[in-house]
Amino acid sequence: MFTITLSIIVITCLISATAFNNSKILDDLIFWPPAINMRHQYYRFITCGLIHADMIHLAFNMITLFFFGRYLEAHYMGELGLPHYSYLVLYVGAIIVANIPTYLKRRDDYNYRSLGASGGVCAVLFAFILLRPWVTIRVFFLPVPAIIYAGLFLAYSVYMGRRGGDNVNHDAHFWGALFGVVFTIALHPSVVYSFWNELSQPRFDF
Repeated sequence: MFTITLSIIVITCLISATAFNNSKILDDLIFWPPAINMRHQYYRFITCGLIHADMIHLAFNMITLFFFGRYLEAHYMGELGLPHYSYLVLYVGAIIVANIPTYLKRRDDYNYRSLGASGGVCAVLFAFILLRPWVTIRVFFLPVPAIIYAGLFLAYSVYMGRRGGDNVNHDAHFWGALFGVVFTIALHPSVVYSFWNELSQPRFDF
């Protein structure tokens, strides 16, 4: 079955691969705050999620989306009974929202560029963790409960976002993750009860 998740992966891979060898496409799609501020090119809030820095960056995001997105998409439409498009709104909305704080901070910075689907991928990942907090996530092959990983990831994103200097938009990771949780709760508030119920029963869920 060709799901929304697989459609996003195929489209993102095709456009990213094309942009690897075409600097004009890259420049036209990349998140460049001054172009939004001065030229009103608001589409960049979305198109930056269709391009990546290199194959490793692309593979990491798309593999993460493949494993967690398929489950979340099925859960949205199955157990939660949400419209099929709600999952797409989550993903695209997260990419937009995740970049807003960076835009407000960097709108006059002509040297700043950002790209990648990390905001949307983090939203999917953290929405999944909201539903399955004790599932095991392997971090560099080490098994870590998802809820522990979530706390460490958010703390790291906040720290690195303040520190800066590594050319990674950690703010987008943080806000994308937060959007995924808030969006899912807003669509189906009962997941809060399910989350606390899951937390009260700690276990290693491989």
